[in-house]
Amino acid sequence: MPPTTLEDQLAFLREIDRLKTVVRQSPLLDNSRKENSAEHSWHLAMYAMILNEYASGAVDTNRVMRMLLLHDIVEIDVGDFPIHGGSSAALQAEEEARAAQRLFGLLPEPQRSEFLRLWQEFEDAQTEDAKFAKALDRFQPLLTNICTGGGTWTESGVSAEQVFARYGPVIKRGAPRLWQECEQWVSRHFQRRANSGGDESGRH
Repeated sequence: MPPTTLEDQLAFLREIDRLKTVVRQSPLLDNSRKENSAEHSWHLAMYAMILNEYASGAVDTNRVMRMLLLHDIVEIDVGDFPIHGGSSAALQAEEEARAAQRLFGLLPEPQRSEFLRLWQEFEDAQTEDAKFAKALDRFQPLLTNICTGGGTWTESGVSAEQVFARYGPVIKRGAPRLWQECEQWVSRHFQRRANSGGDESGRH
């Protein structure tokens, strides 16, 4: 007897529980531990709900939130690819696409196709919704690094120039007003670092 719609849906929900075990590089703001990818996705959905007025164009906040809740589910299979890790973008895209097919494939139609489309839209980052979602996905870890006195930038020896290059275009494209604030935060952070001889214990 084939599984019922409910059985398929519950199988997917059980599988994505594993996202709670995927540890990211970014710390919690209290620096007590690293965040996991499920926490990251939830927090980004909250960012979308609170900060939607800063999107570069008109966005459907509910769609943005759904994208952000779905965007990292593929990490169940492939793990987290840190922005400063130097991994191959092509290899990452291939592995994540394969993971998306498997994981969303656990769902019945039409949810399977709908979630895959949303995930791919986020990856392509061409619509206003996806551009804003991508911007928030860069903005949140940037803000975390500022608030924790350096965070992953310190751990990875990242320069101000690298921060501007890796975060700037994506945030500016989807949320230019947020990027204006980011530029000031980043400049102040690295100026403090230079003034203190590399000690980044100061907080924003």
